[in-house]
Amino acid sequence: MLQTRGVAAVEELVILAGIYAAISAWTVHFSAARPELAITNLVVGIALAALGLCMSIAPERSQDLNFVVLLMGAWLIVAPWVVTRNPDTGMILSNVITGACVCLFSLTAGGLLMTKRRT
Repeated sequence: MLQTRGVAAVEELVILAGIYAAISAWTVHFSAARPELAITNLVVGIALAALGLCMSIAPERSQDLNFVVLLMGAWLIVAPWVVTRNPDTGMILSNVITGACVCLFSLTAGGLLMTKRRT
C-alpha cells in the first residue's frame, strides 16, 4: 500500500510537469516568436497532465503508461531542435529541464512499481 502511494505521488509530479509544459511558452515568453513550439508544448503538456491523472488514480495498472510518459519526456527534450530553427536559450532550458524531470519521474514510478511486483 505504501509503495503505491509513492507511485501516486510521483505521478502527481508528472501532472505538475505537464501543466508547466503546457504553459511554459507563455511563462518563458516564446509563444509569439515560436508558435509551433508553443502548440507542441501545449499539446504534450495537456497529454502529460491527463496521463499523470490517470496513472495516479490507478498506479497498479500504470506501468505500461510509464513508457509513454518517458517518450513524451524525451520528446520535450528534443522538440526545440526538431520543431523550430535556432531555438533560444530559454526555450532550450525550459524544455530540456521539464523533459528530464518527466523522464526521471517516469523511471522512478516504473522502478517503484517493479519493486512492488517483486515483493
